[in-house]
Amino acid sequence: MVAHALLVDVETQALYHFKDSKITKKYLISTAKNGVGEEMGSEKTPRGWHIIRAKIGDNQPINSVFVRRRPSGEIYSPDFSSAYPGRDWILTRILWLSGLEVGKNRFGNCDTMKRYIYIHGSPDTKVMGVPSSKGCINMHNNDILELYSDVPVGTTVLIRG
Repeated sequence: MVAHALLVDVETQALYHFKDSKITKKYLISTAKNGVGEEMGSEKTPRGWHIIRAKIGDNQPINSVFVRRRPSGEIYSPDFSSAYPGRDWILTRILWLSGLEVGKNRFGNCDTMKRYIYIHGSPDTKVMGVPSSKGCINMHNNDILELYSDVPVGTTVLIRG
């Protein structure tokens, strides 16, 4: 059985996928514009140890728009985007994270899962490698499709920054 793990490096804006302790893939990502932090409502990316609690979006087409973790039936496009300026686009697939460290990223006012922190797709026009999200880890759509198909629920995720 292959052991998977993910490392999100906030400083370099990269996500590393490990299989059996070896890096097999590096993705450019975008973490929070507000930096790192665990507080509810902070729009910061939480640090520490997490797991992938749920995978959402099986069989949805690329650029599917999600609202509250449900496909809205909309398909993202630049024209569609111009009708909704400022919308926080959650596209294609969602890996919903849950913290593992009580008092740091689990329970209380710092609970990653209750903050709805995901690794998810975003518009392919979004620049990766620069912090600009509202707390989540954003990826380009082809990258999230690849990662989603490769990692199981329960995969450990370390977010360091």
